[in-house]
Amino acid sequence: MRNKISLSDHIYIAGASGMAGTAIYKSLINRGYGCKENGGKISTPSSKELNLLNTNDVFKWFKINKPDIVVLAAAKVGGILANSKNPADFLFNNLKIQTNVIEAAWKANCKRFLFLGSSCIYPKFADQPIEEKSLLSGSLETTNQWYGIAKIAGIKLCEALRLQYNFDAISLMPTNLYGPKDNYDKDTSHVFPALIRKFYEAKINSYPIVNCWGTGEPLREFMHSQDLGDACVFVLENWDPDSPNSPKDENGKPITFLNVGTGSDIKIRDLAKKIAKILDYNGEIIWDTDKPDGTPKKQLNISKIKKLGWQPKIDLDEGIKMTINTFKTEFLSSKNSKFSQN
Repeated sequence: MRNKISLSDHIYIAGASGMAGTAIYKSLINRGYGCKENGGKISTPSSKELNLLNTNDVFKWFKINKPDIVVLAAAKVGGILANSKNPADFLFNNLKIQTNVIEAAWKANCKRFLFLGSSCIYPKFADQPIEEKSLLSGSLETTNQWYGIAKIAGIKLCEALRLQYNFDAISLMPTNLYGPKDNYDKDTSHVFPALIRKFYEAKINSYPIVNCWGTGEPLREFMHSQDLGDACVFVLENWDPDSPNSPKDENGKPITFLNVGTGSDIKIRDLAKKIAKILDYNGEIIWDTDKPDGTPKKQLNISKIKKLGWQPKIDLDEGIKMTINTFKTEFLSSKNSKFSQN
């Protein structure tokens, strides 16, 4: 590998306080990165310390700190409701964050760059399970197209810089994530944390009914964030797109982005039942079919990254239990003591 990551590297995680960034930081620490004894360092400036929307601030930070490795996990994210209400914010903010960090890293001569995209980049009716070649082969799901378009731009900017300037930028396309530091806000959360909050509140307040969005029939794939963290470290250590043994496209050319997920999916209806059962909620589940479902099925083909030697470790049932525990310690502890009575 031409730019192999080293224990002595200075690594910058953009978005380190979020769900993905937290997991990536933990995985790096577990592998020995950031250890002062080895000359290593991991920078995790908060949004207050470094505003990624401010071009001058970003370029100044890179000039002063000179990171060797950059992982871009920062993004404006949200579920169907948030995307529908704020399309300009999702497009504009993500484009600006990506462009600022990617350009600053390139101009600062960082040796490796990892960009985190999203499975939202793929067409609504892509062949299942979705392969990397499906990118730009059809129309996006309208409820999150603004976020998807921004992520596609980030992937293509990394690819363009690699082609034109030999900048060692790679990308991962994670499936739907859940885990520590998830967003449980009623208006902006994704389906997994939204269901955990709904059923937890219903359990502690003895609500006889829980109302859920849509038909419950769409199929979704869910991966614990720690599996993503491990995948990020794995590709930084092992994946060189220019290597003869690395994944290629249908024309035999190197590809610079890979899917990462579990390789299996579940109906939203069945996910709701699993969460209800684990929380010991026995009330009725009502599905509001006037609300949108989104993409009918979205399962990633992860054969390419598995061929490199990576695979997920946390199964869904175990992951749900882990996440409910972190929900209780993270989200509930941040609320006032009367939350359980509201």
